[in-house]
Amino acid sequence: MAHAEGGDVMIRRVLRRPAGFLSAGWLALIVLACALAGLVAPYDPQEQDLSAVYSGPTADHWLGTDQLGRDLLSRVLHGGRVSLLVVAEAVAVYAVLGLLFGLVAGYGPGLVDRIVMRFCDLLLSVPSVVILLAILAIFSHNESAAMVTLGFLTSAGLTRVVRAGTRDVRDEPYVVAARVAGLSAPRILWRHVLPRVAGPAISITSLIAGAALLVETSLGYLGLGVQPPRPSWGGLIAEASQAIFRQTWMLVPAGGVIVLTALALGVLGDVVRDAADDRTSAEPLSWRRMRTRVTPRKQTRAPDGNALPPDANALLPDAATPPPDGDALLSVRGLSVRLHDAAGPLTIVDDVSFDVRPGEAVGLVGESGCGKTMAVSALMRLLPAGGTVSASALRFDGRELLALTEREMGRLRGSAIAYIGQDPVAGLDPLFTVGAQLTEVVRHHTGLGRRAARRRAAELLERVRLPRAGAVMRQYPHELSGGMAQRVSIARALAGEPALLIADEPTTALDVTVQAEILDLLRDLREHTGMGLVLVTHDWGVVADSCDRAVVMYAGQVVERTTVDLIFAGPRHPYTGALLSADPTAGTPGRHLPVLSGSVPAPGHRPDGCRFASRCPRADTDCGAAPVPLTPDGPAAYRCLHPTPGG
Repeated sequence: MAHAEGGDVMIRRVLRRPAGFLSAGWLALIVLACALAGLVAPYDPQEQDLSAVYSGPTADHWLGTDQLGRDLLSRVLHGGRVSLLVVAEAVAVYAVLGLLFGLVAGYGPGLVDRIVMRFCDLLLSVPSVVILLAILAIFSHNESAAMVTLGFLTSAGLTRVVRAGTRDVRDEPYVVAARVAGLSAPRILWRHVLPRVAGPAISITSLIAGAALLVETSLGYLGLGVQPPRPSWGGLIAEASQAIFRQTWMLVPAGGVIVLTALALGVLGDVVRDAADDRTSAEPLSWRRMRTRVTPRKQTRAPDGNALPPDANALLPDAATPPPDGDALLSVRGLSVRLHDAAGPLTIVDDVSFDVRPGEAVGLVGESGCGKTMAVSALMRLLPAGGTVSASALRFDGRELLALTEREMGRLRGSAIAYIGQDPVAGLDPLFTVGAQLTEVVRHHTGLGRRAARRRAAELLERVRLPRAGAVMRQYPHELSGGMAQRVSIARALAGEPALLIADEPTTALDVTVQAEILDLLRDLREHTGMGLVLVTHDWGVVADSCDRAVVMYAGQVVERTTVDLIFAGPRHPYTGALLSADPTAGTPGRHLPVLSGSVPAPGHRPDGCRFASRCPRADTDCGAAPVPLTPDGPAAYRCLHPTPGG
């Protein structure tokens, strides 16, 4: 059932693309017409009309006639049965052998890989044309034997492509996890590896199908294939060439069908490859979808909670959220993020609002899957393909970010708003030294010459407390420790002198000592430059040490926002209290930490009412009745009908 549903989704993706619709439509039409030639052809392919020899298109003969008055439309349809069948045989042999040996070589042990690759080298060194002529000499005029041989000889190219893709995928964590789970090798190859290599395999197979059609045509043209009077597309081209000076039209019907079919095969392969690679939406992946769509919206006010849409939490009146702060460096109001998949749009982040003032650090806290990373990605308009950002206000330094063009937004990234990711090494190009990468960023943002930019890069490394900056400049990313790589990432983020730094769990992969050093560095940078900081974390120790205010998120919503002092003194939302209780740094030696049972509801499966109700010890029947708005509480706000009493 899952494979059938996946196939239906793939077909819809292909047919939604104009190129896919046209190419698939043409191939379906020509294959169906040739298969039913006995029913749809107006004449028998051998029936002669000597009164209409060399006729052009007429009412009786839509595509004209040949030198014996035979109907060209009928001969093209009947000839297609021969040509398309032998082409399908060649493609089937090519695809089966190429995929089978490519998967086995890429996934199997070294000996199997070496044997398969040496055999492929042998096939690629063989002159294919000579082998085909030898086969036709042994099996006279047997196109099936020739085309099966062609598929066998050319399968070495597909084997190499699939083998390379399989070797890249086999060590991925999810493939290793499947092995650990005890799945058999064939099942892993079928379910986890083949879908990843299908894109390039489909593309190259479609090209081979077009080439096989041209080879079949060439054999017929040379008289080595099906013999007259039995029609084939190559034979029709040969007959047209003999009459080229008497009736040039004869070349058009067969030649046009061959050209259009070969083009359709190539185009359809590219479209299917693109559709297979598009994992985020059933919509065509185009240059427009590669950019994050922005949708400014007004804050919709609902008088009650009865007639609200499924994502109504994004539309609730929010008395706890004041208008955008004119003095804030960043002012976010009603931020929502939607992504698209085969089932339709999914709301990932709902009505998130907060402010960041110059020199202030705001922590976004919550479990994995609560929407923290997606929210900060939306601030920079860097969402996956097809992502949609909407907000009643998204202002940075007085500018409305949703009103900016993509080019204008690109000028802000790195220079005004900088970003540090979770994995610092993954963000560094392994082919270039640290100095080359920092110098490139400095030159981009400042316009300095190469030498001046290199001196500035060294200064940035010293600024982030990296000793021996000159030596680090000459190192490659793989030569850096985790702490060094994170400092390099911070130095690169500071190259454009940003006013706001977004740090997405910058200390997660670091040991305690290095983590403290990085947090001290970020705090000093804020104090000396007045830079604002948005810190995404799940570590309350990081919040206590580095943040001024905290925004707690759950299932895409803000459930509590307040100052750090107040949240540690007495959290109002039960979720915040549960997170604080489960913090290892606050535990008592010898006592078990309380565990928060359950998991964060996934997008598309979130309840209309309180999203934490199924895990909340204070939940009551009214919690699931309607969406819960934020409730103001002095300088704080919480989203709960039964809050914990204030401390």
